[in-house]
Amino acid sequence: MRFADIPGLSAAKEQLIHAIKSNHVAHAQLFYGQEGSANLALALAYATYINCKNPTDSDSCGTCDSCTKMDKLVHPDLQFVFPVSSTKSVTGKNVVSSSYLKEWRAFLSTNKYGNLVDWSEHYGAENKQANISKEESRNIIKSLTLKSFEAEYKVMIIWLPEYMNVSAANGILKILEEPAEKTLFLLVTCEYERLLTTILSRCQLFKVPAFSDEEIKNYLIESKGIEAGKAKKIAALAEGSLQAAVENIDSTEDDAHVMFRDWMRQCWVKDFTSLNSTNDSFSKLSKTGQKLFLQYALNMMRQAVVSEYLVDEKEKLNDSEKDFAVKFGKALTTQKLEKISEEFSKAHYHLERNANVKILFLDLSLTVGRIMTAA
Repeated sequence: MRFADIPGLSAAKEQLIHAIKSNHVAHAQLFYGQEGSANLALALAYATYINCKNPTDSDSCGTCDSCTKMDKLVHPDLQFVFPVSSTKSVTGKNVVSSSYLKEWRAFLSTNKYGNLVDWSEHYGAENKQANISKEESRNIIKSLTLKSFEAEYKVMIIWLPEYMNVSAANGILKILEEPAEKTLFLLVTCEYERLLTTILSRCQLFKVPAFSDEEIKNYLIESKGIEAGKAKKIAALAEGSLQAAVENIDSTEDDAHVMFRDWMRQCWVKDFTSLNSTNDSFSKLSKTGQKLFLQYALNMMRQAVVSEYLVDEKEKLNDSEKDFAVKFGKALTTQKLEKISEEFSKAHYHLERNANVKILFLDLSLTVGRIMTAA
């Protein structure tokens, strides 16, 4: 992974490169950013650059032995720790990152902006909650007592340390504070506030900005061949997440709008027969499709609040969506729209954590209906 492979974010890239050139490399760095950001991608590009044998002023060379191995994720001095759970073939003390390296490399080869749900679906977690176990911390300490094999720096990337068992987190405090010479910890998180303060205090924080709409739009046009108008709209709905934008390429916006519009009407009149049918349709969507639909619903709530006042916002909608947003915004008070948005956000949160989809969506529908018709 090279910096050039990551769209935009020039200021963030320059900051990382400057730290290396000025010999201000922290032994433990925490890359934090929202889901779908370049936090993991930047950590990989940083690790590649720092061990590149022929780096340029702006990037790694991409051709030396080190870069080639880093690109394939097989460099002996690049190690990974990430959340996992047991599967049919991996159980007990074997439920550690090293047992899933083949799956992890395949996942990263096509998905460097994914989240835990994407990863869990990839390796077959079977709805089990993934975490980083105490056994993993023992492996970290054991592996990092060895010197690097061939690179200047030995790099340990810990993806989503917020899912680390408390005992595991406490177990790595000493080596995190006093690692072996030329050993780097790169922690990559989407929720750094969930980390132990003892972990945070030992890391240099690096905030990874969300992608701008323009950066996402250009990426979709140049890398995915998306028409400019559609790319602009997808970027606006992605809310800074490149992963959400890519997932949304194949979604049918008209279908999403029709489903959302009909759902809102069913909630309003408490049409339980139709709500049950809509519930079935929602549950048949993929996990990604369900998340995108709730994200679309959140965006429509926002549009209902602001589109009447912010003219530029209307350009993100087609005619049907504009008409719905204006009418919906007039039918409900701002307070009710905000409450409904909060319920959508809660549902998205619980969906990420593998809540029962049918129960979740039915409860959401009933709650939204009560908010709509409350005095």
